[in-house]
This record gives sequence, structure tokens and C-alpha cells, in this order.
Amino acid sequence: RRSGQYTMNHDHSKKTPDGAAFDRSGSQDSLDELSMDDYWKEIENIHETTGNNHEEQVALVVKEPEEGELEEEWLKEAGLSNLVGESSGDSLESMVFLSTLTRTQKAAVEKRVETVTQTMRKKNKHHQVPDVRDIFRLQNDSKGKVCDGSEPSTIRTSENKNETQDGTKGPKFVLGTDEQKSPLEDMSFSATDINLEIPFAEQAANLKDSSVGKMCKGGGGDTLLPNFRLPKDKTGTTKIGDLAPQDMKKVYSLALIELTALYDIFGTEFKQQKAVKIKTKDSGLFGVPLSVLLEQDQKKVPGTKIPLIFQKLIAQIEEATLETEGLLRIPGVATRVKSLCQELEAKFYEGTFNWENVKQHDAASLLKLFIRELPQPLLTVEYLKAFQDVQNLPMKKQQLQALNLLVLLLPEANRDTLKVLLEFLQRVIDHRDKNKMTLKNVAMVMAPNLFTFHGFGSKTIEQSKFLMAAGTANVMRFMIRYQKLLWTIPTFIVNQVRKQNTESQKKDKKDKAMKKLLKKMACDREKHEKQEKTTNDADVPEGVIRVQAPHLSKVSMAIQLTEELKASDIVARFLSQKSGNVQTLKKEEVFLYEIGGNIGERCLDDDTYMKDLYQLNPNAEWVIKSKQS
Repeated sequence: RRSGQYTMNHDHSKKTPDGAAFDRSGSQDSLDELSMDDYWKEIENIHETTGNNHEEQVALVVKEPEEGELEEEWLKEAGLSNLVGESSGDSLESMVFLSTLTRTQKAAVEKRVETVTQTMRKKNKHHQVPDVRDIFRLQNDSKGKVCDGSEPSTIRTSENKNETQDGTKGPKFVLGTDEQKSPLEDMSFSATDINLEIPFAEQAANLKDSSVGKMCKGGGGDTLLPNFRLPKDKTGTTKIGDLAPQDMKKVYSLALIELTALYDIFGTEFKQQKAVKIKTKDSGLFGVPLSVLLEQDQKKVPGTKIPLIFQKLIAQIEEATLETEGLLRIPGVATRVKSLCQELEAKFYEGTFNWENVKQHDAASLLKLFIRELPQPLLTVEYLKAFQDVQNLPMKKQQLQALNLLVLLLPEANRDTLKVLLEFLQRVIDHRDKNKMTLKNVAMVMAPNLFTFHGFGSKTIEQSKFLMAAGTANVMRFMIRYQKLLWTIPTFIVNQVRKQNTESQKKDKKDKAMKKLLKKMACDREKHEKQEKTTNDADVPEGVIRVQAPHLSKVSMAIQLTEELKASDIVARFLSQKSGNVQTLKKEEVFLYEIGGNIGERCLDDDTYMKDLYQLNPNAEWVIKSKQS
């Protein structure tokens, strides 16, 4: 029955007018019929492997939200739930946070607050619900100026979106609010540069409706994916894993708001799905939540971040050779895969499973089965639809920017596992001359495993089946091709985190000063501050930083900043001071960290220009250590 249904859909998709992608003579972006065949074939293999086993499994139900519920959840996720409800308006922290947002980010927040307050008004007619305009007016009044020194921006939707309440132009750091080159001139040198300094939604707002926006549309084959690159940032590129947890929380909130703002600009609905909690297995390998798997794996291998079975299956596939033709595309024998699956469940942790019996195609099938059987999809119930919707953004650059933000939103375990998977898929593609698995083929075969999820019922899959197939395969291609860019935290987000920290510190200082004032006479405090200032200044002269390295033989060094001095030069200087009694650390094992000032902690990339970073964060401490310590 299943195979009949599959054939029907398959034939139908070739005939549909929307199925233009099958017309090879059509657009250049068409995904050819052969690679689409790979997609449908994979769907068929999935049905075979799943067999009757599917009926036993409780599908994860995705709840239909009530009016205003999604927006309320969104505000909670963004850390702004106190903008509405009982406690609205009383949180200084939220005011600090709002003061660091861009015009488009504020618009996204305001839109959600508006919906929630309207819903609350309907529900509680007698209850006094604050007007959303008051929240933002309050915030603008209290700040006077946004912390980048520019005029406060308003987000009332007026005729001229770039104008603030007093008619002046919006924040200076926002592209397109001031006198700058036309977008077309801008494109000429940066069509393939991913600008991480200007917020993505601001870039999109300025490109929208311009001729440039229309020029750069579309999907495309392997050869048509541009060579996007990240221009070097003098203050250093920040990767996921470089920041301290307290700052990563802020990154999460900002990424959520920025992604929503980006989708808002193009009228793409950004909906976080909500899963109804179901009972899941609390031990085993297949069909076990990632968090549970990692918990049991960490008892065996402390500190492991990727499920051991996942690592082992990849190692098993690679052991044979990645040159095998049709690797990942040709399935293992369904009955054998099923019995191997049961045997692994029983023997994997005991260490008695015989891996010699596992053929390469079986291991590949088991790897895909593992991904599909996760009780929640690897891309999460919350964001799976948002990943799919990336294809609705008009330009490739925006699709890439949206994927970058989505990766930042994934839980750590999902993100780490996805990274290992994408790196493995790239290694398979590197052998495409022999294994005949191009980027397009691999994306076609892997998309159904990551994007068709039993929890969403048949509805998602049945509607516009063909379009979804082509679209998710395209998103998969993007994730594999641009994976190195996707694990970067955009500079504008890091800078917003710095602003938040600076503003919070100012607030804390004010609070402390008030307490001090009550305890001491004002003049005493002034004396104390003067003394403190002089001793600190004497400690390190202007243009020199003190670098600590508690684990190295040379524990501290004063370093003169020059225009060309990079983080790697400082690490090299310390490592050259060898002494016998300290364990020898290789260059790859130690990094220079920026700690404190306007950031919690940040691991610096080798090419960070220290003078530029020092100017951005003059109060930081500088420490050399390994990632573990």
C-alpha cells in the first residue's frame, strides 16, 4: 500500500505545474529528475526499514496553540516575559535589554507584545493591561540615548521606517539609516561576503524591494552555490563554544529576536512548534532522547558530547572506505538492519557486540535510523518548521543568515551532534569522484531523514509533497556546504551582548554607589577612588596589557600593544619560554582568553588584532589557558 501511495505521489509531482523543478530546460536552479529520484527512493527505503515497528511508537503530538499563546512563549524564550502580564514594566533588566536592540529587532518584539496584550484584553476585560507603546516609550525616555550613542530609535510603523519620534535618523550602526552607498554599489564588492557586523534583518530591510534583491534570487545546483566567505574581523571571529554560558544565554535571546525580525521582513511566518510531552525510553540506543543518551554515555566516557553509538557508526562507515559507490544512497538489507538494531540494543554497552558482522551499507542505514528514531527530531520540534521555511527567503545570503541564527538556537547536544554529522557528510562528498555522491545526491538522501518526522503526522508531508522535497533538500545542501560559516556567532550579536553587559554594570555600579553613600561620607569615597585610580594606572602603563598564564612556566607577562600584534603572537611568546617542570602544551591546546570587562569570557581566534580588541574592551583581563581548564 505504501509503495503504491509513493508511486502515485511521485508521478503526480512530475505532472504538477508547480513541479517546474523537473523541467530541465526550465530554470538553472532546477534539481534534476535523477537526484529527486534519490529523494523518493529514500522515502521508500525509510518505509521499508520502519515496517510495522512504527505502529508501536507513540507519535509526538504537536500542539495547536491558542491565540496569543505562541507569542507569549516567544517572549518567554527571548527572556522578555515580564513585558506583559502582572509584572509588566517593572523590570530594569528588560529595559537594559531593549535598549540594545536594533530597529527591526524592536519591531519584532513589539509585534509579539501587541498580540499578547490584545489577547489579554479580550480575556480580562477588567484587568488593566499596559499599552505596548508605553513600554517602548518608557524605555526610550529612560535611556535618552541608545547605548551606542545614537538617538533612540522608535518602532512605531510610520511612513518613513527609518525615522525616530523626533524625526531624526535611527541608530548609526544600522545600514541604510544614514547617508551610505546605494545597495547596488555595496553589492559590487560584497556579493559573496557575509557581513557579520550589520544585523541581518537590517541588511534585508534595506535590500528588500531594491533591484539587487531581485537579481540574486534562487536555489541552484552544486556549481551554482556561491563561495560565501566571512571577511576577517579585526576583533576576532567568535565561534560557538568560545563564549561563557551566561553570555550564550544572551546570544540565544538575541538570535531568536533577530531571526524573527528577518522572517517578519519577508512576511514569512516564524512559528515555534510546541511538542506535547510524551513518555520516552529512558535507556537504550534507538528512540532515546539525546539528553538521556549523553547522560548514560558520560558515565562511560566523562565529558563526551556526542552519543557513543553515533560516533561508532560513523567510524564503522569510514573504516571500510568512503570510496564505495552509492554510499548512504544504497540501503542495507532491511531485515538485517532490524536484527542488528536489536542486537546493538542488547550488547553495545556491554562491549560484546561484534562489529565485524556489520556491512558498510548496514552501518549507513543504522546511522540514518538513529537520526529518524530520535523521539524529537535532531533539528528539534520547536525549530524544524523554521529550518524548512529557510527556503522561503528570497536570497541565498539571507537563507544562510537564517540558518546561522537557527544553529545558535539549537540545544547544545543537538548542535554538537548535527556538527559531527555535517562534517562526516562533507567527507563523503570529498570522495565523490569514486563514490558518485555529490553534494546534491547526499542532500537528497539525507533530507528525508532529518526533515520528515513522524510527530508531525502525515499532514506536513502530504501537502505540496514535491515542493517540500525540493525545498528541504536545498536546505540540507546549504547546511552541508556552508557548515563552517554556520557555527560562527555574528559580530553584531557579540557586540549587543557587550552593550548589555556594559549597561548592566552601569546599573550595578549605581546601586552599589547608593549603598556606599548611605554607609560613608561622599568625600571618603572620592579619596578612596582617587587612590585606587592612581595605583591601577601605575600598575600597567598605557598601551600595555598584562597577560596571565597560570598553567605555563612563564605565569605573567606585560605585552606592548602594536597595530599588528595578534592573539597567536602572544600565545607563541609564552610557549617559547619553556621550563622543565611544567607539562609541555602544544600550540593547538592553549588559547588566549578575554575575560571580564564587557564580556563574560571569550576564547580568541589566532587572528584577533589585540589593539583593536583592547579598544573595544579596555577593562578585560587576558589569560592563556586550555579549553578544558
